[in-house]
Amino acid sequence: MAQGHMERTLLNVDPIAKLTDDILVDIISRVPYKSTCCCKCVSTRWRDLFSHRDHRRKLPQPLAGFFHESYCKNRFPRTVRYFHNVSGEGDPLVDPALSFLPRYDSIDILDCCNGLLLCRCWKTTDPKTMDYVVCNPATGRWVVVPATEWSSRVEVARLGFEPTVSSHFHLFEFINEEVWGIDQSKRSLDCYGRIETLAIYSSKEEVWKHHCLDRFMFAIPKNSKGGFLNGILHLATADDFIVAVDVEGNDWWLIDVPVQPHYDYPRDDAIFVSQRQLYLTNRTAGSDGSELSVWALEDYDNGKWTLKHTVGHLERFGALYSSFPRYFSVISFHPERNMIFIVYGQDNRLMSYDMDCRKVCLICQLGNDCKIRRDRTSFFRPYVPLFLDSLADGH
Repeated sequence: MAQGHMERTLLNVDPIAKLTDDILVDIISRVPYKSTCCCKCVSTRWRDLFSHRDHRRKLPQPLAGFFHESYCKNRFPRTVRYFHNVSGEGDPLVDPALSFLPRYDSIDILDCCNGLLLCRCWKTTDPKTMDYVVCNPATGRWVVVPATEWSSRVEVARLGFEPTVSSHFHLFEFINEEVWGIDQSKRSLDCYGRIETLAIYSSKEEVWKHHCLDRFMFAIPKNSKGGFLNGILHLATADDFIVAVDVEGNDWWLIDVPVQPHYDYPRDDAIFVSQRQLYLTNRTAGSDGSELSVWALEDYDNGKWTLKHTVGHLERFGALYSSFPRYFSVISFHPERNMIFIVYGQDNRLMSYDMDCRKVCLICQLGNDCKIRRDRTSFFRPYVPLFLDSLADGH
């Protein structure tokens, strides 16, 4: 009787206790992952909601790890894909071979966006032809997107997807002058690799639309880092600005980025999305690029960046690597924390750096065949699982 009286009293005092589990999970699923971590500590009931397998499909998930590739000319196959857990421990949480997909001669991961992967899949029947495949490794669902006549030669293709907005996705193909077929004598002399046309595919309309970019002058490096936020794709260009375009291809922004003085090496800007904000990382302070700065885009319309963090080389890595001040690459931001991930040193160590407590943590050593170079950085794709069946008309 005493226990029943206590439960009735709790229901009268706490209106949240009157909510069913399904309603409570739906509410929690709408807040950022960082806040959901705090929710686990509210009560035993709330903690159990997170561990229930049915509810895990609705709640935001933490960063699981990174896809990456290594290359060695003395083995077969020469290129191998891996998945490293963010903890640096245990078996891979995701099958890097993506064995749930149909059989293809080879598969290249081009982009990862909010739990979905964009893959370029070369056919076994004709190695010169390919499909785009968008897939969800957490559920094993996938959908084939028809390639354009330029797809096999396009170097920059990206994915746009926001599961809180729609189950549909968009593909972006940035087609340069050479791939588009412009005669060499008529190509731009001031902008090598200039993007001539943008093709956008909508999974809702199931059609490609092409947009001529005659009024723009920019090139995008093959491994340009970027992010998709609020229906807009952002990519770092080869110059001192980033390019942003909406999913319809109608609205464009060319946003200047902070230019640091006394930096004698080619720019190495990287664009990331974290905590619903756009961030930029670049090298600063001195001709050796030994310091790293982190900027946040505070005013989108006016292109105003705010310096959020600066960290020196010795503070990041210590004296052990002091002879390699430029041998590092920022590969990702944590989606819900003030943390960046870096690959550093000749032994290619994957590290995290917490900007709040200024703490470096070694995750794992990737090996010498994971090359991090200025001209061709081995791709890294951060992966956050998505347990919703969010692929419209997928398999």
